[in-house]
Amino acid sequence: MMELTINGTVYQFKFGMGFLREANKLTVVPVQGMPGTTKEIGARYLIASVVVDQEPNALVDLLDLANKGENPRVTKAMLDSYIDSEEVDIDELMEKTKDFLSKANATKKAVKEILKEYEEQMAKKKAQEL
Repeated sequence: MMELTINGTVYQFKFGMGFLREANKLTVVPVQGMPGTTKEIGARYLIASVVVDQEPNALVDLLDLANKGENPRVTKAMLDSYIDSEEVDIDELMEKTKDFLSKANATKKAVKEILKEYEEQMAKKKAQEL
C-alpha cells in the first residue's frame, strides 16, 4: 500500500482488485468479431498514461481511484494542490507510483507488459531512424 502525507494527513492508496475494476470501467471497447460484446480496458490506459507518458492528470485520476474506499478519503482537488505544490517532486512521485504499481499483485503484470511494449516500440522507432 502506498501512502502520501497531504496537509499533515496520511492517505493510503491501494492498487488492488477494487482499483483494477474501477479503472477498467474508464475505457470500454467493442470486442472484434463479437457484436454487442465489450471489454473494459481502462486500467491499462490509465497505468500506461502514468508509467510511460507520466501525465499528471492521469496520476490524479489513478491516485483518486486507488484511494477509493480508504479512510481518510482524498479528493481530486487535494491531489491537484499537492501536485501543484513546489515542495512536491513530480518526477519522484511518478516513480514512487510506478514502483507500487509494479509490485501490487493486481497491476504488476500490466506494468510489465506495458513497459515491454513501450521498449519494443522505441527499439523499432530507433531502427527506422537509422
